[in-house]
Amino acid sequence: MIHRRNVLLAAGAAVASPLAWAGSYEDFFTAILRDDPATITALLRRGFDPNTRDAKGQVGLVIALKQESDKAFDALLAARNTQVEARNAQDESPLMMAAIKGNVEAVRKLIARDADVNKTGWAPLHYAASGGTEQHLRIAALLLENHAYIDAASPNGTTPLMMAAQYGSAEMVKFLLDEGADPSLKNQLGLTAVNFAQRVSRSELAAQLSAAIRKRQPNAGSW
Repeated sequence: MIHRRNVLLAAGAAVASPLAWAGSYEDFFTAILRDDPATITALLRRGFDPNTRDAKGQVGLVIALKQESDKAFDALLAARNTQVEARNAQDESPLMMAAIKGNVEAVRKLIARDADVNKTGWAPLHYAASGGTEQHLRIAALLLENHAYIDAASPNGTTPLMMAAQYGSAEMVKFLLDEGADPSLKNQLGLTAVNFAQRVSRSELAAQLSAAIRKRQPNAGSW
């Protein structure tokens, strides 16, 4: 009789476990959206995997950054087994998401956890350079301080300076030039940062970039 009872309890636990897991799954992502660190921490202590992906393939860190759920982000980052280099379907890392959102503190914390500042393909500096705020400038500086490659090439050869020329601020363009970005580089379509500025009618930036190219090549056209 005792043996039969134990078998029934074990069977009940086996049935309840997937249901409990499903509930934890929903609770986890709801807590991120609500910026509820207490629930996240409790779930992680019970063994919930912080690297679990939602139905769209997004990990919690990226969702927290997108939603500006800063306390949820901190709770996730505090877990030792959180993978700071987990990528989404677009090959975006949490550091890239923090960069495009202008979240300076998140960038600092991710770098402290050894997030890759020189991720191949689109890099965090591309994302920072495409922003137009003071926070994006600070992030670009922080990435360079941590040895980010200033002329990182995307899969089609686009550099951070090109992104800044089309999408970022004039201050970002100047900053990257002052830090040594090469304005003469071309992507796979043969476009330079000058062309990126021109195609969105940023004539002053295009002129600034053209002057920077001439400055780097003082003897060009002197033959």
